[in-house]
Amino acid sequence: MALINSYAVWNNKGGVGKSTISFHLATRYAELHPDKNVLVIDLCPQANSSMMILGGGNQGEDQVIDYCSLTNPRTVVGYLSSVISAGSGAALPNPNDFLVQVSTINRNVTKNLYLLCGDGNLEPMAPAISDAASARSLTPSAKPWVWVHNIFRSFINNTVAINSTKDWLVFVDTNPSFSIYTELAISAVNRLITPVNADDSSRTAANAMAILLHGTNPPHPIYGTWTFAAQAETHNLPVPKIHLIVGNRLTQYIGASAAFKALSDATANTLYDLFRTNPNYFSARRTIPPNITAFRDAYSVPLRDFNTAGVVSAHQGQRLSQMRQGYYDVHGVQVKVNADALSDCLEGVDNVLTFLT
Repeated sequence: MALINSYAVWNNKGGVGKSTISFHLATRYAELHPDKNVLVIDLCPQANSSMMILGGGNQGEDQVIDYCSLTNPRTVVGYLSSVISAGSGAALPNPNDFLVQVSTINRNVTKNLYLLCGDGNLEPMAPAISDAASARSLTPSAKPWVWVHNIFRSFINNTVAINSTKDWLVFVDTNPSFSIYTELAISAVNRLITPVNADDSSRTAANAMAILLHGTNPPHPIYGTWTFAAQAETHNLPVPKIHLIVGNRLTQYIGASAAFKALSDATANTLYDLFRTNPNYFSARRTIPPNITAFRDAYSVPLRDFNTAGVVSAHQGQRLSQMRQGYYDVHGVQVKVNADALSDCLEGVDNVLTFLT
């Protein structure tokens, strides 16, 4: 069997719902495709998606702490430490020693969902990762920067190879800051899912995202050669394509009916301008969108009314399809979830999944 595809949920803007979206896409895809395996790699130091996936609330938080507290942590930090301490060229650890079959912890998810758990120690470990990536090559064939940046791509490939009875789809949750561990997340995947809000900061973030991934022309005269974009070009490291723009939390800015248009005009214009000048930054479609309306249809989808229903569902560690209208405890507050909002939320997630192959 094979890797279907790999997606990082990333925007260099905080508060756009990356972890919640990662939770819903992974759990729903696994539910709808029992013949496939789904893997989530949590490369955000906050480990929010891991907490949601492992049961939500205190249960999820306690489980993440337990995995982080093991002598050899069953987390992204445990795996990174094992690989980097062994050195380039050493045999890679068995990914199954770090993977968690989530249903053994959280019975609300299906058996085909797996997790490489997040870890708050990813932040203090960042300097060690950077040092390993910037180490001097001892031989012409040694490429420390490439080796380090491919650590999680190798993890994915080994997971698929060792557990080959089913095809795999991979989601990687990320941190908004473009730190070294975010670079590793981006380098691990083929495609990007980019959540945006209907606000001006999302428009600004769209430009910044392109610069971080692909650099500027001409490069900055001082630090241009040290950027991820420059290093990726030098080492022929593939940069993932923007595959889908997900309009999240739109109703709090522009109302339910307007939100259904998917993207604010400002953000859509910015991304369409980027597409026209650099179509190679985006994954290919069967036909090239000739105008901004066609671009929206081809590359964007809204998560309408995703706020309360989606957040509460993730906090409970429950799939949306399991949720019913009623009141749910969220950190001691009783929050009401309406049936219509649940239906809209589930429809939105399913619409996103139609874009994923």
